Amino acid sequence: MQARDVMTRDVVTVGPHTAVRYAAEVMADRGYAALPVVDDDDRLVGIVAEADLLRDRLPEDPRLHLRRDGDQADTLPPALVDDVMTRDVRSVDVRTDAADVARLFVEKGLRSLPVTDGGRLAGIVSRRDLLRLLVRSDEDVRRDVLRLVEEYTGDLGAWDVTVLDGVATIQRLHGVPQVSVATEERALTALARTVGGVVRIRILPPAHQGTPPRDGRVAAPADRP
Repeated sequence: MQARDVMTRDVVTVGPHTAVRYAAEVMADRGYAALPVVDDDDRLVGIVAEADLLRDRLPEDPRLHLRRDGDQADTLPPALVDDVMTRDVRSVDVRTDAADVARLFVEKGLRSLPVTDGGRLAGIVSRRDLLRLLVRSDEDVRRDVLRLVEEYTGDLGAWDVTVLDGVATIQRLHGVPQVSVATEERALTALARTVGGVVRIRILPPAHQGTPPRDGRVAAPADRP
């Protein structure tokens, strides 16, 4: 499963010349912790977080911060996102493995990551997006795995797929693969790994042996010496 499969595509963004006040209003109203900053071509150029907007914007209470050296000259806080955003943005490509995204969240303590495609913002992936994969029902996962298996092989009704606690077990009940059994098993394993909620895949040997070939001819037994 790739970042593009779990990311949120409808992303609220701001531009470098957006007013800091407006960015703060969006984040406060919608509960966002950060907003991607994009240019006119939707290229990711930075990210602005809550801490960036709070820095030096709240005046100190003079009753709590008495200064011996007298009042300091007032300076205007930054007015544009370009003045406060972080430019060195950590992001992931749309083709990044979701497992690698989860590893970044854990190791770097991140809450979300912009997702790019050719440098342009394609979406954003959060911890919550990945957590949703863990709470999918086994039945939902089973349906998705079965659909992919049948689409790949073209054998409808020929498969038994069960899922228990995210462990998907796949077994051919009848019919023969158009490729070698080993090749089919590798393909089914790769397909099942793309389904959200699958944590492990087990491919059982075919339950039915000696199935006639697809063209209906009965396979002749091998000649014995």
